[in-house]
Amino acid sequence: MQTDTKTDTKTGWQKIWHILSKVIDYLVPIGISVLLIVWLFGKVKFHDVMDIIQKECNFWWVIVMMIITTLSHITRGVRWGIQLRGAGVPRMTVTKESVSIFGAYALNLVFPRLGEVWRCVYISRTERVKLSTVVGTDIGDRGSDAVVVVLLTVLCLIVAHPALTAFLDKYQVGRDISRVIDDKLVWLGIAAAIGAFWAVCHYLRRYSWIKRMDNTLEQVWQGFKVLFTMKGRGWYVVLTIGIWTCYFMETYVMFQAFPFTRELVHTPGFAWGLIPGLVVFIFGSYSMAIPSNGGLGPWNLAVMFALSLYGIGDTEGASFSMVMWSCQAAWLVVLGLFSAGYVMVNRKNSPLGQYKRKMSNSQKALKDENS
Repeated sequence: MQTDTKTDTKTGWQKIWHILSKVIDYLVPIGISVLLIVWLFGKVKFHDVMDIIQKECNFWWVIVMMIITTLSHITRGVRWGIQLRGAGVPRMTVTKESVSIFGAYALNLVFPRLGEVWRCVYISRTERVKLSTVVGTDIGDRGSDAVVVVLLTVLCLIVAHPALTAFLDKYQVGRDISRVIDDKLVWLGIAAAIGAFWAVCHYLRRYSWIKRMDNTLEQVWQGFKVLFTMKGRGWYVVLTIGIWTCYFMETYVMFQAFPFTRELVHTPGFAWGLIPGLVVFIFGSYSMAIPSNGGLGPWNLAVMFALSLYGIGDTEGASFSMVMWSCQAAWLVVLGLFSAGYVMVNRKNSPLGQYKRKMSNSQKALKDENS
């Protein structure tokens, strides 16, 4: 009886912790977004921002940006399809590959990372493959993106060195970043954490929970390593370049939407605006690591900050970031609704859906006969 009581207590605490973790996962990103937006509009006047948007924004360029956004998601879906086929998933239509990305990005507006979970579960269920394998391909997908971000960062450090040096010297956050990078204890701590994780997995591998984690990681690795063994690796690289070219062009095209950013395109020494476009793009990319609803808050501030390195004021930077984020988010919602409709229609037309309808009709006919 005493053991049962302890077990019930343990189960109760586990349920409480599970609920708290879910609350934290959902509320923290919302809190970050709200606080940063409040802080943002504490620095600028909302009326001035709206005045700039109404009088100076050329929304035709915004439409071009949204078209490029759609193209980037379709390309990402096709690229993921190559990975999935390498992991043993049957070939899917381009529409289905694209829908998995449309739905994922739309859900990420609601809760960070929720979209990644959804697209893995969606493919796992509809294609009847192990979820861990699909998760592995998703990790590989994001891992290849991380490599691209690092390469673009190196390029940015080379071509935009004066602006970045000014950032590191002028602003407190820049000086803090420099101090962290130069601190040997930080790198020793990272190395120690990696070593401790390896030691736990190696020396405690006889425990059941370690075995379960090891099996899961092995299945994830099977999905990840297809990057190095799958057919179509050349196309994967080409599509990766295409995805990130689209991402960059979204920002670069938006430079044409406002007169103050359009000047950067025509300023001598800025390579037709490509250098400031790269800086804004890189700052925005790194801000997405902060948990928030679709980047709302961190992304806006990062873009404002990057534009300020080229002499663009906070009000103008806020106008640029708010138009680009809000229009892109609205378009993602439209694509998400298309994704939801596609999933519902195809669920009805799937073999399982047809079987359920047949059984339902049979039961209804039998009921009518009995009555």
